[in-house]
Amino acid sequence: MTYLTKTVLLVAGLALAACANPSRFDNGADAGAGAGAGNGIIPGSANDPTSPAYFQASVGDRVFFAVDQSTLSAQAQATLDAQAQWLLTNSDFLAVIEGHADEQGTREYNIALGARRANAVMEYLSARGVPASRMKFISYGKERPVEICSVESCYEKNRRAVTVISMTLGS
Repeated sequence: MTYLTKTVLLVAGLALAACANPSRFDNGADAGAGAGAGNGIIPGSANDPTSPAYFQASVGDRVFFAVDQSTLSAQAQATLDAQAQWLLTNSDFLAVIEGHADEQGTREYNIALGARRANAVMEYLSARGVPASRMKFISYGKERPVEICSVESCYEKNRRAVTVISMTLGS
C-alpha cells in the first residue's frame, strides 16, 4: 500500500470512530440540548410544523388555475386557507407568491396572466389576515415551467401560483 492509501484509510477510520458514541460529550449538564429529539420532531425538517419544509410538504405551497383564468377554485381556496393559518402562526416568515402560466400565448400575455394569478393569491391571503407587508408577488409567465411538453397534462401543472417562504431578516 502506498503512503497516501494508508493515510486515507487511517483518517477514514478515525472519522468513523469519532461518530461511534454520539453521547460521549453528554454529562447531563445541558438538559435542553437536543430539544425536540424526544418527541420525534427534527427542527427544520418536514415534520417540524414551524419549518418551510413542513409548509411545502404538508400545507401545500401551490395552487392551480384553469386555462386563461386567475380565479381561485374551491380547492385552491382550501389550500390558501391552510397557508394563511400557517403564516399567521409563524409570523417570522415572509411569502413571495410566484405566478406562472403554461407555454400557450405570447410572453407578454403570460407575464400579465401570471401577475393576475399571483395577485389573486396575495389578495386572498391578505383577506384571511396575513399582513400585506409580509408578502410580495412576482410573475414568471411561461419562463419557469415545471413540465416541458405541449400536451394538456403539462399545461395543467404549469398554470399555477407558488408561495415561497423565507425567514425575515430580524429572526
